Amino acid sequence: MKIAVTGGKGGTGKSMLATTIATMLSKNSRTMLVDADVECPNDHLLLSARLKNKKPILQTIPKWDFKKCNNCGKCAVVCKQEAIVFVKGKKPAFIKDACIGCCACILACQNKAISKSKKTIGWIKTGKKNDLIIVSGELKLGELASGEVVSEVRKYSEELHKKEAPKNTIIDSAAGIGCPVIASIAGTDYVVAVTEPTPSALHDLKRALFLANHFRIPAGIVINKYDLEKNYCKKIEAFSKKARIQLMGKIPYSQDFVDSTIKMRPITETKPKYKKVFAGIIQKLLGGKQA
Repeated sequence: MKIAVTGGKGGTGKSMLATTIATMLSKNSRTMLVDADVECPNDHLLLSARLKNKKPILQTIPKWDFKKCNNCGKCAVVCKQEAIVFVKGKKPAFIKDACIGCCACILACQNKAISKSKKTIGWIKTGKKNDLIIVSGELKLGELASGEVVSEVRKYSEELHKKEAPKNTIIDSAAGIGCPVIASIAGTDYVVAVTEPTPSALHDLKRALFLANHFRIPAGIVINKYDLEKNYCKKIEAFSKKARIQLMGKIPYSQDFVDSTIKMRPITETKPKYKKVFAGIIQKLLGGKQA
């Protein structure tokens, strides 16, 4: 089963939930954790896991043969990212970091002065924590193609899935509803949307659930820090009931979660009393089946 953990708003506890669920599932069966928050990957830190086997993610970019270039400027005209600067009578200047690899400039050049080259836009790293396989993506500083990096991370995890054959895969997505999140939830069996009792979190939760519904992926809601504002927690529960979306569980606010983050260990290991809360979420997630 492939499960995506999302929620829209940042800071709701997506990584905490993803790493905790993945750790608990791995106690009974081989599990894969995919950190698809490529701009700020930190699941390995929450688990004290070492990542290695660094693999670069490459993107196609243009390369000029200025001997063939006739200074027409068509390459700059078709570049929607404004990665090509053209001044009449001069050769085009290329801003590599702004390029997203669409190759429109190559198609526009009638003199065939532009060919394909490659640049590194990120990396894929892997590691293990007992029976938990970790795949993590990292966007190169200054690059814009986070969605493409997530797609490559997902492709790599699928290849590794065939080799390692984990029973369950947990995908920790980025915040928002943009390309990186779409690439994270695509092809999954279930979406767990994590929220908190605040107006902005509920607003973003609805957008994240709309996205899951658009791709026809069943979803459930987890309310984190539910006791910070119980009246707003009730609003989220009412929304869940009205929208007929399963409320999978409620996690309390506690300093214990901060301490577990500092210790770089799952909350269920630093404070076993929380196992019941997360076991209940997993039971609903797997439809009552054993992990």
